[in-house]
Amino acid sequence: MAAPNTNTGQAALAKRLGWTLFILCCYRVGVHVPIPGVDAAALSSFFDSMQGTIFSLFDMFSGGGLSNVSVFALGVMPYISASIIMQLLQVVSPEIKRMAREEGQAGRRKTTQWTRYLTVGITLVQGLGIAVGLENMTSPSGAPVVLHPGMQFRLVTMITFTAGAVLVMWLGEQISERGIGNGISLIIFCGIVVGIPRGIIQSYALIEAGDMSIFKGIILLVFMAAVVVFIVFVERAQRRIPINYAKRQQGRKMYGGQSSHLPLRLNTAGVIPPIFASSLLLFPATIGQFSGNEYVRRLAEFFSPNGLMYNVLYVALMFFFCYFYTAIIFDPKEMAENLKKAGGFIPGIRPGEQTASYIDTTLSRLTFSGAIYISLVCLLPMLLISNFNVPFYFGGTSLLILVGVAMDFMNQVESHMISAQYQMFKNMGRKGGKA
Repeated sequence: MAAPNTNTGQAALAKRLGWTLFILCCYRVGVHVPIPGVDAAALSSFFDSMQGTIFSLFDMFSGGGLSNVSVFALGVMPYISASIIMQLLQVVSPEIKRMAREEGQAGRRKTTQWTRYLTVGITLVQGLGIAVGLENMTSPSGAPVVLHPGMQFRLVTMITFTAGAVLVMWLGEQISERGIGNGISLIIFCGIVVGIPRGIIQSYALIEAGDMSIFKGIILLVFMAAVVVFIVFVERAQRRIPINYAKRQQGRKMYGGQSSHLPLRLNTAGVIPPIFASSLLLFPATIGQFSGNEYVRRLAEFFSPNGLMYNVLYVALMFFFCYFYTAIIFDPKEMAENLKKAGGFIPGIRPGEQTASYIDTTLSRLTFSGAIYISLVCLLPMLLISNFNVPFYFGGTSLLILVGVAMDFMNQVESHMISAQYQMFKNMGRKGGKA
């Protein structure tokens, strides 16, 4: 009798995996659908000359959508920017925070709806900026990128980008609801993965041309493998705070007296800080690169991925979002109250405020260490580009996202498998009891 239940669980998992793969394939198709009115050859020549700049970073997050100027050119960046604004508003406005946390599912639906509206507004602004920038762009040979510039092109571009961003947002939500994993993270993951073969081909071309030696290529592979192992190790690292439960008697039975632990991850915020920090820095830098004003262009040079100003702001924003996002998803006071209600306590620490203070201090130290770790990993491209002359895809934010999303995806697959097995044994127990 166990075989049908097992097959049912496997079928449900296969259905979720198939749905996830189907949505990602739809996203990849949309990346290659260009907007009307753009000269593809001139655009390709322009982006070939912009390798290693802010465009490479933006193109990585859009999965190549920006270099193709496709309907998905903006990718998930507007949605991420809207999510950042909504989370910041929850800190500033107690009413929005109460709605998001205390009103349950209805409050979350309202927050999601506001995030969608805000995504549309951000996309319209970015779409207009990119449309104006495209009109000012020319290929290295002097050929204009836009065939027929004007108000009609700007309006069509804004509408197309907005429709594409809304569709990407919807695709991500469909993966989260009906597939496996976080939809937005998987879309970014997909965009990075498809760029890896191109990066490998470019590296091979550099070796053939003599710009990179085979010895350097081998060192690069070994170094990247060591970094991946290091990231996996740190992502699984935890600080386990011991928890004891006091004995209490209910009627004739004695409960409690057990020991457990409270696991605190070293990197509690995950891949959110580098994604949020990159999205904030991409917007002003991209506007500056698209602008035809010489002073604005010079100002945009400070936000180049290889520039000092960009990396200093990048690290500062990652530290901020590490603490900010950790504070959102983990409340030491709430955890201390829950432990107190359950009769749990940390050895040597009084329940209540002292427990909350102890957890908060420990979490702050872990978050500081996690922020240093994320900053070091995300600054790898500077080292790789300056010393190895490799494409931007190798290292930094992309590598951290790849490893983090892959680990989260496998954990969710494992959870679905365990859930299916648990349901199988539960059904077997019920049938055995009836017999």
